[in-house]
Amino acid sequence: MSPLRKRYRLASRRARREAGVPGVRGAHKRRGVLLAQVLVLVLFATLTARMWYMQVPQAGHYHELALASHTQKLIVPAVRGKILDSQGRPLVRNRTELTVTADFHTLLNQPDDGAAVLRRVAEVLDVPFARLRDRVRLCGPDTGRPCWPGSPYQPIPLAEDIDPRVALQIMERKTEFPGISAQQMAVRDYPNGDMAAQMLGYLQPITQEEFEAREELRAQFSGVDQVGRDGLEYVYDDRLRGTAGTRTLAVTSQGGVNGVVEETPPKPGMHLVTSIDQKVQRITEDALKAGVERARSEGRPTDSGAAVVLDVRTGNVIAMASLPTYDPSVWQGGIDQATYDQLLSEDAGEPLISRALQGQFPPGSTFKVSSLSAAVRNGADLDGTYSCPGSVHLGNRSWQNFEGGGHGSVSLHKAIVVSCNTVFYQFGYDTWLQDGGTSPKDDPKEIMADTARGFGFGQPTGIDLPHESSGRIPDRQWKQQYWEDTREQSCRRAEKGYPEVAEEDPGHAAYLKRAAHEHCLDGNRWRAGDAINFAIGQGDVLVTPLQLARAYAAIANGGTLYEPRVARGFLSADGTRVEELEPVKAGTLPIDDRTLEYLQRALTQVPKEGTARGAFDGFPQDKVSIAGKTGTATMTGSEDSAWFASYAPADDPQFAVVAMLPEAGTGGVAAAPVVREIYEGIYGISGAEPGAGGDAKPKVGEPAMPGAAPPEELPRVRSDGTVAPPPDTGD
Repeated sequence: MSPLRKRYRLASRRARREAGVPGVRGAHKRRGVLLAQVLVLVLFATLTARMWYMQVPQAGHYHELALASHTQKLIVPAVRGKILDSQGRPLVRNRTELTVTADFHTLLNQPDDGAAVLRRVAEVLDVPFARLRDRVRLCGPDTGRPCWPGSPYQPIPLAEDIDPRVALQIMERKTEFPGISAQQMAVRDYPNGDMAAQMLGYLQPITQEEFEAREELRAQFSGVDQVGRDGLEYVYDDRLRGTAGTRTLAVTSQGGVNGVVEETPPKPGMHLVTSIDQKVQRITEDALKAGVERARSEGRPTDSGAAVVLDVRTGNVIAMASLPTYDPSVWQGGIDQATYDQLLSEDAGEPLISRALQGQFPPGSTFKVSSLSAAVRNGADLDGTYSCPGSVHLGNRSWQNFEGGGHGSVSLHKAIVVSCNTVFYQFGYDTWLQDGGTSPKDDPKEIMADTARGFGFGQPTGIDLPHESSGRIPDRQWKQQYWEDTREQSCRRAEKGYPEVAEEDPGHAAYLKRAAHEHCLDGNRWRAGDAINFAIGQGDVLVTPLQLARAYAAIANGGTLYEPRVARGFLSADGTRVEELEPVKAGTLPIDDRTLEYLQRALTQVPKEGTARGAFDGFPQDKVSIAGKTGTATMTGSEDSAWFASYAPADDPQFAVVAMLPEAGTGGVAAAPVVREIYEGIYGISGAEPGAGGDAKPKVGEPAMPGAAPPEELPRVRSDGTVAPPPDTGD
């Protein structure tokens, strides 16, 4: 740089300083200060906005978070609704029992974790200390059972249904029993003992797996609540259970409770009104028990049975009985393994099973209402005459009439009244031939099977009870599938035989081996014998007593098949809500009006002059006319099983009644008397007394139901919470 330029720059700087003009370095400093000030202002504004957001819009959220470490929320179960009969009488209700409970945190704060206290309680209650110690253990992933699956802030039950005098010993010595209390707790009560046990169901605690797997349960269950496990308790659990409440407790860091922060009361469950009539249910069960006892006194091996009473106009279940049965109170307080195993054992008759809707049996001649309808659909003449010999040769073998008797030429009416098997054998054989026999057509009509399905057989009825069986209506397709599923086992048996059977019955073992050999070779063929047996409700045909009752109810009401229902409606605990369930139509019988009327007339004569005449001798059929059909089912290796399916009054049907007793003998001797006793109870016919000339005159009393008919309205809840009968029946 030249000396002249250097002097010029120095003079310029001096002039700017004198004029107050900043230099480049000063300008940079000022700009930095300004940026710092702006940054501070922005950060302050952001902090202010964040504080406002947290303290105003999010105040509630952070308030809850703050409380979370100092509160515990508990689920408060609602009072479970009752199960009532059609008159409002309780079938299942609630009662309170005195329960000794423990406070988990109070025990935990003891020097020995409450062991000494529990030992003193065990001594007073006369129970093992180990049992009480297990009850207060909290359940966890690695905790074995038993343990406490509920909240540690809930009272833990140590012993239920305690004598007040025992509880008083604890309450009067509170200093010796810190954390121990006695309080009333609600439990399910069965005022009628074992009546309708399988239908009503039972309660069991919700499992830890269910509680953890289903989010919706955690909002309604505390982890120790009970849920329906069978019957009506299971199907209508959500309505009976009600809506749980919540209680938020203020707790200390040591787990002590300081008080209630917030509480939402629970809403009681709805009362379930059933179509069951308590008196008719008792009558039905007593008649069934008497029938089993009579059969056993005659040397029959029967030890079980089922009976069903339906309202033919709606499909509602009036009564449903199954033997053997059990007392549902065994589930209260937890069931021990020995009792549970007994309920499932064959030796005890598997009393948990309802034979009315789960038992599957060959229906015998009660099935002929379907076979006759199928024959008419296939072209048989309702007005024709048919040969009823003692035996008939079909499909390379002879088929016998029941007890070998013949009736000559008969109408279809008489074929039903006297239950002529040989007429129906011929129907089954003819339809088999028309479909191609063992070389079936591409699209066989299968008229017998198709008609049976139209009567509701071979499929669940849709009743509002769990675990219903479907029965079985076999046909060519079923036979093929069954053969594929069982061929390997049959071939193995055909080779090895049945040595376990041969030890007691060599003849039966030889028969089973021949049958296994035949099935192994070509068991998929629908043979003449299959079709012949089908026509009289034998062979592979299986139905449930409920299915048969529904079919006869449809015959009685003009052809409508209903879905059977046990529930009639719901009542709120305070009576402000009433919900009535309407009957559900499931279909119509696949027969025309003329065939239906023909069947009705024939069935009316069975108790008067047919196979049920002896059972109904002396019954006042001029007052209450019975229509029905006997059935005697035979199975290889078992004695005859008895059926009677019916409805009444025949001229204005109201009830369908079916009884079934396995291995009890013939339908007319073993099952029909059971049904008679049920009708006698329903209509108030208490028996017969000798009259002039030795005639038996029935004694007529009060019918089990007012007017011998189900009530048209539901019961009602009074202002005090008690339940009154329906208005049309009076208090």
